[in-house]
Amino acid sequence: MRILLTNDDGVFAPGLAALEQQLRHLGEVVIVAPATEQSGVGHSITYLTPLVCKAIHREGRHWAWAVDGSPADCVKLAVAELLKDNPVDLVVSGINSGLNAGINVLYSGTVAAAIEGAFFGITSVAVSLEHDDDADFQSAAVIARNVIGGIVKQPRSQGGLFNLNVPTAATETPRDVKIVPMGLEQYGRTYEKRTDPGGRGYYWALWSESESQPPEMTDVSQLRDGNVTLTPLHFDLTRSEMLDPMRDWNLKG
Repeated sequence: MRILLTNDDGVFAPGLAALEQQLRHLGEVVIVAPATEQSGVGHSITYLTPLVCKAIHREGRHWAWAVDGSPADCVKLAVAELLKDNPVDLVVSGINSGLNAGINVLYSGTVAAAIEGAFFGITSVAVSLEHDDDADFQSAAVIARNVIGGIVKQPRSQGGLFNLNVPTAATETPRDVKIVPMGLEQYGRTYEKRTDPGGRGYYWALWSESESQPPEMTDVSQLRDGNVTLTPLHFDLTRSEMLDPMRDWNLKG
């Protein structure tokens, strides 16, 4: 199996290095990752400026491509240009430093890279680990390898999009893998107003938990319980159940 590995923390991030080592048990790994951290960029792409891509060599051999762009750029460029003569069978994005659960998947560059892979019909998995100053990326990478190895064996996974999250607790003791939907509770909606040394005001985004208790069987709640979560996603945003009723609205332009 030929695997494209990317992330949003940058080509030199420890999570990417740990995941590369483990994915080599599953097949050949090709790294195409952002040159610098791209956390929170979502599914942005570069099209108004040149997209610069540099080869990185280690121990006398080509090791990775570093792209001056977003995670989605990396996958798009890799599939459409860099690797077009030798296509990949799997796209893996991560390991991100920080969970990408609930509505965070809409902001995540990590998940966006996996979505881009799925655009091309390639089985794609985003992998994230709970943020910790002493995060054990090696243990998380073993978990990811095992889960991803199981996913690709399933015929129904082909071309699918999956979001894998690993809490710190799961890197310390074995935990269950829960197949759950993403939580939809809103959080992180507050800002603190501050003043810079020049007297100018600015705002700093603050993390805040949802005021409502999330449903028990979602990624957010299961991660709080210390379980690994896996969520199948899709990128079709159409509310299909609304199409027929809306045709009866007789809207005129």
